[in-house]
Amino acid sequence: MNGNGRRILGTLLAGGAENVVRGACNRTRHAQEGTILVAPSLEAGLYDAIVASRAVVCSSGGLTGHMQSLCRGRGIPVLRVDEKDLAELTGEVTLHLESASLVVGARTAPRLDTGNSALDAIGSACAVIADLQDITAVNSCGPDAARVESFFIREEFLCLALGLRPLDAMAGDTAGTTAYGQAVGERLCGFVEALLPGQRLVLRLLDLRSDHAAEVTETAPVAVEPNPEMGLHGARWLLGSTGYREALRTVLATLRKRLGDEAERVSLSVPFVSDEREFAQLRDHLDLPEGTPLSAFVETPSAVHATSALCAAGAGELFVGLKDLVQFYLAADRGNHLVADSYRTRHPAVLDAVRRVVESARAAGTPVRVFTLASDLDHYLAHLPAPDGYMMCTAELRQLLLTPGPTD
Repeated sequence: MNGNGRRILGTLLAGGAENVVRGACNRTRHAQEGTILVAPSLEAGLYDAIVASRAVVCSSGGLTGHMQSLCRGRGIPVLRVDEKDLAELTGEVTLHLESASLVVGARTAPRLDTGNSALDAIGSACAVIADLQDITAVNSCGPDAARVESFFIREEFLCLALGLRPLDAMAGDTAGTTAYGQAVGERLCGFVEALLPGQRLVLRLLDLRSDHAAEVTETAPVAVEPNPEMGLHGARWLLGSTGYREALRTVLATLRKRLGDEAERVSLSVPFVSDEREFAQLRDHLDLPEGTPLSAFVETPSAVHATSALCAAGAGELFVGLKDLVQFYLAADRGNHLVADSYRTRHPAVLDAVRRVVESARAAGTPVRVFTLASDLDHYLAHLPAPDGYMMCTAELRQLLLTPGPTD
């Protein structure tokens, strides 16, 4: 230890708006505003503590885990350090995002980033959000906020924010299912009311893997699976749940009752769908009102090769989920830092997969949007055919919106 404090090197899993973040360590599981959360891993049970933090330091996990994505969307930096270093973190620490390091004890003045805008090249932007405040944050970015055509939210993030236990609600009586659907529907109404003219909201239907479900469930049985990433979730689980079908009906009814024609600004997307057969089965199972648009999330190799068939089966829009697609193409768990070097978002096989989806969707006349990390955007713009738009986490998209463009 010297006058500059002890420096610990790590790996930056999510960035933020500031290059330097300082705060007191919070080693509890409880929310403490403005602190640096210190935890071995990020999990759903830490939601309240995470969103109250200025930054997070952990000792496991990858770039694109669900909670890491939540942090990226909120602009909460996440630094992964060795387990032995994590155990020693107490008191005040300073995170230096540029060097992916933290210093125990020393103060450093923050410095702001500068950069060039890529807004003109990304098409109609889609913001990946976690809660209502993300819409407000994006739409407060001045005139360029109008470039954001849509907001995309996962239903499980709504559950976390509202303190809902979806499997418990749907495993009980009709009253529990109805209450769940009304709570989600009412929250979505608030989202729609915050939209600018011309903007819309896309709800990715509930996608709880068994390991995540076990963290937010008290009474409903949850199967123990050896490999939850490839287990019973997404479209596979939705197909087997009559409770969810009833809950979704209540969601849509709540939107129509509260919003009238404005309810059409909310559309639905199927998560983790394998092919056109599964998509068609799920549409029939959900028994959606006639004319309800339903899009599909392409995040498996089988869905990549079924792109044309998905469009023909009635998918009104496609979203390419790079985070899962990379791990399935490269057999590299996105949450396992031990294989982080193998998890490559610019791998030729991954780029070829995205290219296939974009070209097939364009040939079918189906809109397609591709998720990207800010660090990959320039590379994708240079090496991929142009989709209808790119999806980005809130904090990274806000940085684009707020970065001055080139001057004459």
